[in-house]
Amino acid sequence: MVWELLSNPVLVSVAVLLALAALRMNVVFALISAAAVGGMMGGLDGEAFALLGSGEFTEFWKSAVSVFGSTMKSFQSSLDNGAVLAINYVMLGTFSIAISRSGVTELIARKLFQWIGCEMTAKKLFCFKYALLGILTLTAVSSQNLIPMHIAFIPVLIPPLLPVFDRLRLDRRAVACVLTFGLITPYMVLPVGFGKIYLNTILLDNIRRNGMEVAAAQASPAMLIPALGMVAGLLIAVFLSYRRPRAYNPVKTELMVEATEPVEIRPFNVAVGVAAILMALFVQIFLDSLLIGSLLAVMVFVAARVIRLRDTQDVFVQGVHLMGGIGIVMIAAAGFANVMKDTGGVAELVELVKGVAVHYRGVTVFAMLLIGLVITMGIGSSFSTVPLIAAIYVPLCAALGISPLATIAIVGSAGALGDAGSPVSESVLGPTAGLNADGQHDHIYDSTIPTFLHYNLPLLAAGWIAGMIL
Repeated sequence: MVWELLSNPVLVSVAVLLALAALRMNVVFALISAAAVGGMMGGLDGEAFALLGSGEFTEFWKSAVSVFGSTMKSFQSSLDNGAVLAINYVMLGTFSIAISRSGVTELIARKLFQWIGCEMTAKKLFCFKYALLGILTLTAVSSQNLIPMHIAFIPVLIPPLLPVFDRLRLDRRAVACVLTFGLITPYMVLPVGFGKIYLNTILLDNIRRNGMEVAAAQASPAMLIPALGMVAGLLIAVFLSYRRPRAYNPVKTELMVEATEPVEIRPFNVAVGVAAILMALFVQIFLDSLLIGSLLAVMVFVAARVIRLRDTQDVFVQGVHLMGGIGIVMIAAAGFANVMKDTGGVAELVELVKGVAVHYRGVTVFAMLLIGLVITMGIGSSFSTVPLIAAIYVPLCAALGISPLATIAIVGSAGALGDAGSPVSESVLGPTAGLNADGQHDHIYDSTIPTFLHYNLPLLAAGWIAGMIL
């Protein structure tokens, strides 16, 4: 049992990915390296290692080279799955640069600066700081349901606010936790927007397909306790872990501001910016296309002559600089996830749950949640994890006499675990893209590790409690 866990290609590759990322290796390089290790472990069977033990080094290396070639083919075969996301993010970055040139975000930043510039007591500064964090929380929550634009608001809103954060000496790790909370918690518990997809289309449908009858009205109540775990993590991050002031290099922030052309705030340009935002929102909601929405929004700026046609090249290049990195990571993540599936390691991990003291509900529930965490950490998507684990988890819950309500909580929490704290998750990459606009926010140490600690641990505990008492 222990050896099966330690030799599982998914578990090993995720460990390699996290270790390399923690050593500050570029995430794309880490993904490729981890995929190679996992693929080799999954492809080299006992016969290959027997050749090594018998001294047949030539045959072993031939086998190893063959497996490595198959692994890289598997990695490359699914890169086009991430290409759609990549072009979406590039166009989103382009749209964000266009918005910044209209003066909309500059106007917001200047108003905030004016308020901070007034004489403020320590009490007023405290209230202003947490009011700002509260607004960012509500904005992130709204991006999942009320205005379903996911991480699209981050590169538009966050970079202009960095000088404001610096003036407040606000720890950006708290902002990263706030944004990640708003990107994950709503889809876990609110059946609207992305939550409707996660709860109804993915979670409940997969539970039904595997033999358990559940009602749509049960989803939100079942996921309430796990969601409260996320709330606890948010409160700990904001009011305990990162409450102290943190100084950043003001020179870098000023250079970031100076690197962009000074924006003259004109009412007409601001009105065009608002119209472009509404255009992008309308197209995304009704046509379900971030790509077309971003393109048409940029065309609004061009048609209104806020941006000249010849300047679109410069706007696009800056957009690639802002968001292209996320796109490349998502392409590599698609290849990594495909290798993990091809090794069969995901199925092996899920099957291992069957052998974990099935007569002890507490141990089994914890094992199910922990394995869900590992799978999502590697794949980077809770929406993709649920179909992989439901086929085993649902019959196992039924055999243990676990109620439908508790089953929803277990499978839903196991899927959501790892969305925060995964270096390849959009919910972590998005905040980094905004907060690192001036190069002072590290993806691993300022986004990945803080969100892992503050959300996965409370969610693991809350999911276990829900699985035990519901």
